[in-house]
Amino acid sequence: MIEEQKQEPEIPYLTRIQVLVAMGVTAIILFIVAKLSLYFGNFSLFSWNLNEKDLLLGVGLGFAITALSGLTYRLWTSYRKSADFYLEVILKPLALPDLIWLGLLPGLSEELLFRGVMLPALGLDDLAVIVSSLCFGVLHLSGSQQWPYVVWATIVGMILGYSALLSGNLLVPITAHIMTNWISSYMWKIWQLSKSQK
Repeated sequence: MIEEQKQEPEIPYLTRIQVLVAMGVTAIILFIVAKLSLYFGNFSLFSWNLNEKDLLLGVGLGFAITALSGLTYRLWTSYRKSADFYLEVILKPLALPDLIWLGLLPGLSEELLFRGVMLPALGLDDLAVIVSSLCFGVLHLSGSQQWPYVVWATIVGMILGYSALLSGNLLVPITAHIMTNWISSYMWKIWQLSKSQK
């Protein structure tokens, strides 16, 4: 019987500082791209306003996406391997307090660009959701064997895109994205800590 080889990352493992800097730099780049697109484009940022109903809707959607992710993790082996690889590269070096930034930085910058700018730029329709979601999925590609994670990120992008269109408020996908990152990363870190103590 041939022993299955552990998937090695195509990028070297990062330190805590490198992951935090990479998140910060990525957030700044996405913010700049969004601002330049708004400046030079003939469209406005997707509308958003702070209200309790949409905030709670985003929190609920974040929990739903996390539950769906957990189900997918259990049922789809390729996704489980891909997710473990991705999470090990990104989450393993981080301390628990760092997870605050893991929720906020991508949640704000990615939603600003992919839902806040791309949806109105592409026409606020099904095609806009599909194209922006594919771009969102590709952003999560960290190696040639990571296609299952890209597929999952694309599906999440579609859920977030339609949540923006149906609610009419960018606050919903922003909140859902932040909550999903917080809950799933916290659960993964706690699971890893419990495994290491056995």
